[in-house]
Amino acid sequence: MLSLISTLGGLLVSGLPKLLEFFQNKADQSHEIALARLQNEMQLQLAAQGFAAQQRIEEIRTDQVAMESEAKMTEAALKHDEKVMEKASKWAVNYVATVRPTVTYIFVLELVLINIGLAWFLLFKEGLGTLSVDDFIRASDLIFSSDEMAMLGGIVGFWFGSRGWSRK
Repeated sequence: MLSLISTLGGLLVSGLPKLLEFFQNKADQSHEIALARLQNEMQLQLAAQGFAAQQRIEEIRTDQVAMESEAKMTEAALKHDEKVMEKASKWAVNYVATVRPTVTYIFVLELVLINIGLAWFLLFKEGLGTLSVDDFIRASDLIFSSDEMAMLGGIVGFWFGSRGWSRK
């Protein structure tokens, strides 16, 4: 049950960036609408009261400039990374692209090796080599624990679930 939940969790987590992007876009749009309304209200108040609210408008403009400069800085950093990768050797670019999958491969390989070691120990250790089928099934519950299957299910759900989310 836990492995099923973690697999579904990995699937959902892999789609989290798209979901967050959707909500960020909604928040940005509502922020822009609210900002436009506020500016219109300020302009009406300025026309009615004179220039008493000029300071608030300048604060709003300052916030807009700050947000735009932050977006430009992020874009510039991404462009810088692209330029660096263009000049880098092919193996360095490939290595950067495979860091996260490599960590996943190492984790899965570790699980496989531990399981093989435990199975070998249970089957060929002196005095334990005469396991019945029932004993072996009970031992396999120790080797393939629900926690381990939950971790593996989460990894598989994340990597293969992200493909489905990226298509949508």
